[in-house]
Amino acid sequence: MPANSVDYAADETKAAVKDAADSATKMSAEAQRAFADAAKRIERAVTEGVEQLRAQTRAYSDTAGQQIDQAQQYVTERVKERPLAATGAALGVGLLIGLLLGAAAGSSSRR
Repeated sequence: MPANSVDYAADETKAAVKDAADSATKMSAEAQRAFADAAKRIERAVTEGVEQLRAQTRAYSDTAGQQIDQAQQYVTERVKERPLAATGAALGVGLLIGLLLGAAAGSSSRR
């Protein structure tokens, strides 16, 4: 009789191990499906975000381009209205930049 109870216990253990292995396999498959679904959702969200960013960038670029064109047209009109004043202003700005660069170069050579 002890042999039968040992065989019975061994059979029960094998059945339990098989059930546990089957459960682990099913859980693993479910986890893989869940990860694959999550990866697809994340990829879709990132793709939509990138597309939205591209659209916004195009809009900002177009707006900036229009503003630059308007500024260029404004400056051109002002220079045509007062060419001597524009030349004097440009000369003054150039002189100021030259002085600043000369002072910066002089102070860096003293170090």
